[in-house]
Amino acid sequence: MASKACCTLFLIIIFPVLANSVDFNFPAVFNFGDSNSDTGDLVVSGLGEPLDPPNGLTYFKKPSGRFCDGRLIIDFLMDAMDLPFLNAYLDSVAAPIFKKGCNFAAAGSTVLPATASSVSPFSFGIQVAQFLRFKAKVQDIQAKSRKFDNYIPAQDYFQKGLYMFDIGQNDLAGAFYSKTFDQILASIPTILLQFEDGIGKLYDQGARNFWIHNTGPLGCLPQNLAKFGSDASKLDEFGCVGLHNQASRLLNLQLHALCKKLQGQYADANVTYVDIFTIKSNLLANYSRYGFEQPLMACCGYGGPPLNYDSRISCGQTKVVNGSTVTVKGCDDSTEYVNWDGIHYTEAANQYVASQILTGKYSDPPFADKMPFLLKLKF
Repeated sequence: MASKACCTLFLIIIFPVLANSVDFNFPAVFNFGDSNSDTGDLVVSGLGEPLDPPNGLTYFKKPSGRFCDGRLIIDFLMDAMDLPFLNAYLDSVAAPIFKKGCNFAAAGSTVLPATASSVSPFSFGIQVAQFLRFKAKVQDIQAKSRKFDNYIPAQDYFQKGLYMFDIGQNDLAGAFYSKTFDQILASIPTILLQFEDGIGKLYDQGARNFWIHNTGPLGCLPQNLAKFGSDASKLDEFGCVGLHNQASRLLNLQLHALCKKLQGQYADANVTYVDIFTIKSNLLANYSRYGFEQPLMACCGYGGPPLNYDSRISCGQTKVVNGSTVTVKGCDDSTEYVNWDGIHYTEAANQYVASQILTGKYSDPPFADKMPFLLKLKF
């Protein structure tokens, strides 16, 4: 929920947890994904466009490598687990501490192997390979010396830690530019086979706690509405591109089935499926109830209502558009907006999504009435 009030409110959520499934007493987190959970990988790699202000203005007061005005869903989840924000795997310049985990997510990443036209070369398979190298390097360092123990995970953290996943959105969204709808649907099993292969490699390395986010309603992003939403007959009841959302639902249906398979296959593991699609859809359908005023218009964009999005220029950039020099600045109050830059959510929306995840109602298995956990969220 967001509020325009000047004061700071605190919401205490009693957050029940299911024993033998998710205990939230994890010593470390290892995250894999795309821009929804990238805390700096693509930016520090030098392969993506730089993030300029107003990115990061809400919380970090400067760009933080996150495609957002502030914190991401993963930042709120880390805070809930009383763990520090995850450092990006590639962020060696900042001499980060990886004691409590590492983030391999990179904006633009896909589950399927990257192609020449991909935004990010760090597909899911590459991220898993980076983890394997990371773990091997940690083991090598610890075998030689203990002086770096405050900076790298303890050996048992790799088994006791939580492995989080939020990836697949770009596989679908990108496919709409070159494939038919039937071809996109036909590609879903291949996407999930690649994902299952990566999960298997992590399991073989000792991973036992898996937390898997499904894909949100892609048809409701201003970027997709601007490109594919000009025909009103192709929009759904919420004003979103129907085929994009249908593809998201079908991917999620098969991803859920895969998670059920993994739950049976890995009897000694904890596999939790999180229904982000339903949480975000509920937010967009009932935005005013949660304090938002703009569900589908970008806060930091160009072009004005109804979408305030133009693919030629991104948030914070200065470019010549239609013969005029334009600098894309943020809106006056990002807490009024669900969407930040046409593709990613605002901090306020991310906070709402995190709060709903932590109720346990949108997970399979759901959280039960054991091991109460307190979460403090700032609004």
